Amino acid sequence: MSHRKTLLAASIIAGLCLAGTLQAQDANQNTAPRKEKAKELATITVTGIRDSEAESLALKKDAASHVEVVTAEDIGKLPAKNVADTLQRLPGVNISSSSASEGGFDESDRVSLRGTNPSLTQTLVNGHNIGTGDWFVLSQVQTVGRSVSYSLLPSEVVSQVVVHKTSEAKIVEGGAAGSVDIITRKPLEFAKPFTAEASVGGVYSDLPSDTKPQFSGLFNYKNDANTMGIMVQGFYEKRSLQRNGQEVVGGYNPTTLDGQTVYYPNEIGSTLFTQTRERKGGVVDFQIRPTENLTLDLNGFYSKLKADNFNRNYMLWTSSALGGGGVLTANSIQNGVVTSGSVTGGTGSYGVYDQISRPGAASESKYLALSADWNVTDHFTLKGQVGTTRGTGSSPTQDVIELGTNVGAGGSWDMRGLGKPINWTMGGDNSTPSAINPSAGWIFGGQGIKVKDKEDWAQFDGELDFDEGALTSLEFGARYAKHERGNPFEVAQGPAGDWTNLANYPTSWSNYPGDFGSSLGGSFPSNIWYYSPGQLADFDSKFTTRDPVARLYFNDIYKVQEKDSAAYMQLNFQSGIVSGNFGVRYVKTKENIGYTSTAPDAEATRVSGPITGSAFGTYYWNNYEHSYDKFLPSANLKFDLNDQWVARFAASQTMTRPDYSALAGYVSADDLTHTGSGGNPKLRPLISSNFDASVEWYFAPRGLLSAGVYAMNLKDYVNFGNEVRTFKDIQASTNAGQDVFADYLISVPKNTNGQVRGLELNYIQPIGDNFGVQANYTYADGHATGNQPLQGTSKNTYNVSGYFENKRFNARISYTYRSEFYAGVSRTDNFYQQGIGNLAASFGVQLTDWMSLSLDAMNLNDPKLRYYVKSDAIGKLPHATYVNGRQYYVNLRFKL
Repeated sequence: MSHRKTLLAASIIAGLCLAGTLQAQDANQNTAPRKEKAKELATITVTGIRDSEAESLALKKDAASHVEVVTAEDIGKLPAKNVADTLQRLPGVNISSSSASEGGFDESDRVSLRGTNPSLTQTLVNGHNIGTGDWFVLSQVQTVGRSVSYSLLPSEVVSQVVVHKTSEAKIVEGGAAGSVDIITRKPLEFAKPFTAEASVGGVYSDLPSDTKPQFSGLFNYKNDANTMGIMVQGFYEKRSLQRNGQEVVGGYNPTTLDGQTVYYPNEIGSTLFTQTRERKGGVVDFQIRPTENLTLDLNGFYSKLKADNFNRNYMLWTSSALGGGGVLTANSIQNGVVTSGSVTGGTGSYGVYDQISRPGAASESKYLALSADWNVTDHFTLKGQVGTTRGTGSSPTQDVIELGTNVGAGGSWDMRGLGKPINWTMGGDNSTPSAINPSAGWIFGGQGIKVKDKEDWAQFDGELDFDEGALTSLEFGARYAKHERGNPFEVAQGPAGDWTNLANYPTSWSNYPGDFGSSLGGSFPSNIWYYSPGQLADFDSKFTTRDPVARLYFNDIYKVQEKDSAAYMQLNFQSGIVSGNFGVRYVKTKENIGYTSTAPDAEATRVSGPITGSAFGTYYWNNYEHSYDKFLPSANLKFDLNDQWVARFAASQTMTRPDYSALAGYVSADDLTHTGSGGNPKLRPLISSNFDASVEWYFAPRGLLSAGVYAMNLKDYVNFGNEVRTFKDIQASTNAGQDVFADYLISVPKNTNGQVRGLELNYIQPIGDNFGVQANYTYADGHATGNQPLQGTSKNTYNVSGYFENKRFNARISYTYRSEFYAGVSRTDNFYQQGIGNLAASFGVQLTDWMSLSLDAMNLNDPKLRYYVKSDAIGKLPHATYVNGRQYYVNLRFKL
């Protein structure tokens, strides 16, 4: 038995022994007042920043486990446009604005806890899972994680958000690092019989220089007896997005210069991304109390994000220039890299230009849940819930043209370190399409992609209260869910007809914005021409083939089905200054993983094929079935040392299942070299053994000073490595006239181990009646076996904010910073996002009793997102730089 398992068991056994001792010491204690206090806290009416902060701290203080809480009124007066914006200002929370290798945008999209990647954070809505979708194609079919897209979750739908940093047996499994529970509003919780709220306004984005409309509205009715209520809520937001950037798409290639191997940057590109985002949806909730002790609730949610986008990348194609006889001249070589150089002469294309339009790109999330809450007796409560949730990510069309440009024109580059874009030049005409060379290009792009993420579930929970003794209640329950994620179909278009004939190309074009280069801070081609999305669509309709059989792209087809069963028991206790809980959750998962490969997988449960007809070759469909189960113990211990001081200790084991793309990635196997790459359906779930200790000083109703430490030992963390796998050697089998199987060295995701150690500090200080400040800091030190990086680990994160509020005005300013972190793999190298800070502000004025005006400003400091790659051979080198500009929101709010 490992030392950490022994330590975890000892911690939980100690909690059990302590509870038994408390039971003997305090056999007559009545805990009813404490339970009534918790109920009262849940029904407080909050009317301002100061009251909401007091409520959040009261809920945190009263909680049996280590949580952070944000309430609805605070969300309404934060510079926050989705739930992730709200959470990033809490200690131990990080956000990111992308989920794959697309680079960051201007809106927070993923949430992670305590120096881990977003897949290790479970996102729940009202305690249940939510199906999610991604609008970006790589997140749909290549980097497919377990995290939820917060772009689909506007802040308007929230009543309260609870971040669980320590586990309890009753919490749905999936969050190895912790869980975020988004709690929506309920009709019977409103103070008045009729409530109507609305917000009308607009958002101005400074890079595209335009304004788009926004609206949200809510109507709630409940009867005077408080036995029936209905709430209807809707939201609509449209906005323009522009991202100016530079990318080194081709990485750093080796070549020989003066008898030595040197590396040069390949495909340095000026990248312009534009998008129109339209988010709309709503919430419907119907509550009824047919009897005094029974409450029924039907809750539905829908959100769709339309995300048509157009990406242009005009690149210096150094490898083509050298391949066409160009001559490399190195002005500066550092660590084997030509950091300043030029290429001249030859007959190759010096440029390559990708224009990709994605009309119809969208993501969607929805659920419907029916819940029952039955107080069987004064001491016994039963709850039940059945529900279904669906998420989709769609890329129905990609209109694409890739063109060679500027044959023999010459080019140069000058690298200026990690903090600045690369300066580069390319000869010839970059402002018009006069120098295009279609024969050096291609037409590509997946069509008909519709990824589905769905879950159906049923669960029940019970609680038996004890009037006497230190044990206050026994909670128990069970849950069953069937979850599926997959992409059933994709067509990869290819060129057809007379597509290289220059006479068939459009004769009009537009150019990049005039401030493109200055916004990034560099010298490179900026006044670049481009075709419109309509021109690309027209061209591709005439000169591509999208045959659903011949162009079937089986590489991106996958399906993961999981049947999850769980049961738990949890004992809650309180005696004197000591309270807490301990329990265990049993989880069993049955997996059926479907994936494609170029050769049949000998270890698969079932194999279909060979399947022929695709221009991309013959393939096989494999199903790998297996199951696993796990007991997940947890214990939380709380000491209310006095009215102001609280100490907490916790130990638990938590679980996260592997990412979908890691399980079901397409497997390629080369019969000549007996090598390949792909997913790994045999991955085991990550089990984290967690320890947490904190001390909290509530020195004022709105004041807190706290410090905490945490540790996570990550068993079976997923990283990349090589393993030997057996496949049918198609070429050898054909030659031999019988099946021949061979061992292949496959680069796949593999289970390894990791750990995170960290510290959290939090300070909330009221200043007089109207002012307040907040500051927090999180330190995280994480690594995988072999001192490999953990994805998402920022060593330093801090937040600083200040606010003012009186009866008429409110204002808040916030700054958030996270240091660099490992973001994934680009080609064969690790890539990192450099440290970034964001400044946001909000201002509001109460115009009348029923109308207010608000102004929110996001990304006020105009931050630049910078990425670099790191390899053992050549160290750290620039990978990408992006700027998204600032966004300003103005809204009139009405409340009756």
